[in-house]
Amino acid sequence: MPKHEKKYVGLTHEIRGGMTPIGKAIRDAWVFDLIPEEETCEGWHYDAINALIQQVNQEWDKHGCLVSQLPPPLLARHQRIHDNAIQQAINAGWSGEDEIRDDD
Repeated sequence: MPKHEKKYVGLTHEIRGGMTPIGKAIRDAWVFDLIPEEETCEGWHYDAINALIQQVNQEWDKHGCLVSQLPPPLLARHQRIHDNAIQQAINAGWSGEDEIRDDD
């Protein structure tokens, strides 16, 4: 299948409980209300995923790319969405070890 025809599996089918760069971008898109929280992007072409990531990055730029700079409503939404995602990923067997492992 040509690269431009590949489709994303969807956040609920992601590896590591969705703790991937694409998974994070989808959750951040929920935070910024770019897509509804029910949208997992399953079946999206990667061009559409990349466009969503660009939109998410533009939103983060407005806040200095820092969670601490989010206004209170967005901060609360971020905490709720990401805390829930972390708990679900832990329940699915994710530990976060890949993110902190030294690649020496």
